[in-house]
Amino acid sequence: MRMSVVDVGSNTVRLVVADADDGVPLPVHTAKWRLRLSEQVTPGGPIPEPAVEQLVHAVAEASRTATRWGAAGPLAFATAVVRSAPNRQEVLHTVRARTGVDLCTLPGEVEAELTFLGARRWMGWRSGPLALLDIGGGSLEVAFGRGRLPDFVASLPLGAGRLTHEFFKEEDPPSPERVRALRRKVRHQLRDVAARIRWEGPRTAVATSRTFQQLGRLCGTAPGRHGPFVDRQLHREALREAIPRLAALPAAERALLPGISAPRAAQSLAGAVVAHTAMKLTGLRSVTVCPWAIREGVLLRHIEDGPAWWAEVTRRNEEAAPPEPVPLRVASS
Repeated sequence: MRMSVVDVGSNTVRLVVADADDGVPLPVHTAKWRLRLSEQVTPGGPIPEPAVEQLVHAVAEASRTATRWGAAGPLAFATAVVRSAPNRQEVLHTVRARTGVDLCTLPGEVEAELTFLGARRWMGWRSGPLALLDIGGGSLEVAFGRGRLPDFVASLPLGAGRLTHEFFKEEDPPSPERVRALRRKVRHQLRDVAARIRWEGPRTAVATSRTFQQLGRLCGTAPGRHGPFVDRQLHREALREAIPRLAALPAAERALLPGISAPRAAQSLAGAVVAHTAMKLTGLRSVTVCPWAIREGVLLRHIEDGPAWWAEVTRRNEEAAPPEPVPLRVASS
């Protein structure tokens, strides 16, 4: 069975085409289209018409690419930048009408559940009680669990793009006062969630997302060309030392550092502050940078539960009421 998933994030639209034989999603083709929606949308503001046009074009291209690779219509979802927009429903309906793709949004808590599912499957049962951190453009997802599914999830408005716009938009590089103000906000919002993670005492901690991958590379993990099976550990102390480096440079010069791409250079500092503060408050000295995340979680869920669960997700997006998490069903063994 060949499947595809489309992920509309704050910076890119990503397509994964995967073979799902034997219950494992094995990628056969990936592609991405850069939109940089976070640069065109004020946090909490509407998505402007030019950005909607770009989104429609990217989703249409992703759908055509999936068809060329022999996959059925993609499971397509958008994260915080679309989810929090007041014209969300209009955007979703426009994409559907012009591309035929049922793009939907996922509540942050469901994003955390699906990302945890992907990370748990990658890490395996020997990892024991597992804590998860995922920094997106608009939100930070945190999860903890002892089994296949998380026992605790939280989604906080601490995305790297959102905080860059709020704290660093007027200064490049930002002043030390602005960096301290950002750290204070992150500490305040994370306090209760971090206390829960400390209390749970995870045996293993994982981090997903491009933000963590690039921070890991900056702090010395192996480059992507070494493949997904290389152990990549991001240490809190190394991240602490990297923050002054990032803060001293304008975004254009950060893009020259190892691992920091030009499209994400501006938000790399905010991402580093969130990552370090989260690790410090939760008591995590290091995290494993995990290559599987929400896209793999969506594929796994579809493999195990069939198409009915996705139909429920898209049905809820047709309703004008605020979306509610769609519970994950534990597959019988």
